[in-house]
Amino acid sequence: MKIIIVCGHYGVGKTNFSLNLALSLKGKTALCDMDVVNPYFRSGDYAEFLKNRGIDVVAPVALGTTVDAPFISPKVKALFCGDYDTVIFDAGGDDAGATALGQFSNDIKNVGYEMLYVINKYREQTTSPEAPVEILREIETASRLKATALCNNSHLCDETTSDIVRDALPFAEEVSKITGLPIKYTVIREDLVKDFPDVPNVFPVSRMVLPPW
Repeated sequence: MKIIIVCGHYGVGKTNFSLNLALSLKGKTALCDMDVVNPYFRSGDYAEFLKNRGIDVVAPVALGTTVDAPFISPKVKALFCGDYDTVIFDAGGDDAGATALGQFSNDIKNVGYEMLYVINKYREQTTSPEAPVEILREIETASRLKATALCNNSHLCDETTSDIVRDALPFAEEVSKITGLPIKYTVIREDLVKDFPDVPNVFPVSRMVLPPW
């Protein structure tokens, strides 16, 4: 079994990336929504869509409500005993959301894991390279897990252009330099990918997560 944790600050695009990542994988896959703090943009809200594509979903008990109730489904524990090829954990933003993930840190370490820290230059409060580094340290402390790589997901939703993506590349490189973490993926909307033949490890995505308003 391979465990991939997707974490990051609120609003950087963790959930949309997690959904696209799950759909890109081969083999038996499960997506575990660990966001028990933020009632919006939860990957578990797309459970039916994913199940129709052969992906199992485990979500908080309070999913489907706007109540921030920190109840963890007992099915999370069962994931470590399952016959999955890959289990993706979509972690909640900041240290509060990462605390829920920390409950399973020993199980995760026993299996082995990859922890992708998602950054977005254009997200409020993370516009300087130092800001996401500080948030990362809080997430690592709360989750009792260490990030292994960065995922540059700098975008402005529907307003994203190729120039906006390219202008954020130096930002991601600086975060990588400060943290010592490699940039595993540069996430780019699929219709813009053609403009980046010079960028390594491009991960094309479609926009699946839409605002609830």
